[in-house]
Amino acid sequence: MNITLLGAGAWGTALAVTLAERHQVMLWSRDASLIDAIATTRENARYLAGIRLPQSLQVSSDFSQAVEHAKGGLVIVATPVSGLRPIASELRSSAIDNLVWLCKGFEQDSALLPHQVVQQILPYDLSVGALSGPSFALEVARGLPCALTIGSSSSELCARVVSAFHGGSMRVYSTDDVIGVEVGGAVKNILAIATGIADGLGLGMNARAALITRGLAEITRLGVVLGGRSETFMGLTGMGDLILTCTGDLSRNRQVGLGLAAGKSLQDIVTELGHVAEGVRCVQAVRTIAHQYHIDMPIVDAVARVVFDSEAPSRVIQQLLAREAKLEN
Repeated sequence: MNITLLGAGAWGTALAVTLAERHQVMLWSRDASLIDAIATTRENARYLAGIRLPQSLQVSSDFSQAVEHAKGGLVIVATPVSGLRPIASELRSSAIDNLVWLCKGFEQDSALLPHQVVQQILPYDLSVGALSGPSFALEVARGLPCALTIGSSSSELCARVVSAFHGGSMRVYSTDDVIGVEVGGAVKNILAIATGIADGLGLGMNARAALITRGLAEITRLGVVLGGRSETFMGLTGMGDLILTCTGDLSRNRQVGLGLAAGKSLQDIVTELGHVAEGVRCVQAVRTIAHQYHIDMPIVDAVARVVFDSEAPSRVIQQLLAREAKLEN
């Protein structure tokens, strides 16, 4: 199968490396200097250092060439959520049949989920879907086991993605609950910041377990109101991704929380990471949606107050602990 990944960050590169073992794969970036460096060294030293790219993997900074390569196959958008709208706009004049995105989050200004952004720009008959799940790019690139879920209303697209990805160390499941898949992938990043703060303050494993569990309740509340199904949040793109992102030290969002607990400024933390931490970008949008629909999301609100309202992490944690007791369900 011919597959093009639009976006040469860590996750796009990792999947390109994995897929190139079985398919004709092209990795694209609009950054010509990055592509030139990758082509010369066969390594993406900027975003995925230490991983050798197979010779069969093609790279390009020519958008038309990259899209043409995937004709009859798969175009996969591997940018942050902020990059989805410009990519979709460029695809408007392209003859593609199948589009999948990897980005997780709500668009910062519009508070739209990725599928809503795509629907605004590409209204014609196109098979689309979101691929998500607990997955650190570095581990995937190293060939370690991983399980993902493709969410799409098109059973044909789900079958195509499963055919392309499933095998070896990677398992792929499918669902038609696109909203559930996207909400789980977005909000877990915010909760990873919260868990990082708690761990950074030395609150212990009990507090971590409580945050993850109550965080899953917040994800489910929001997701069901927006049209997702509650059982989706018990799966890979809900509970699975939440556990990984909250507890794994490869998680950029968890690192943001640890940095905030240590008293670092958000700007310094982001600069040190050198990568996008999607939880920072979407927390304001999620807080706005929660207020709009009167959804109780105290952990999300607490993270927003630390990140945007400059409240001290220790003070916010104390306020969470002081909340009135209530029924669990």
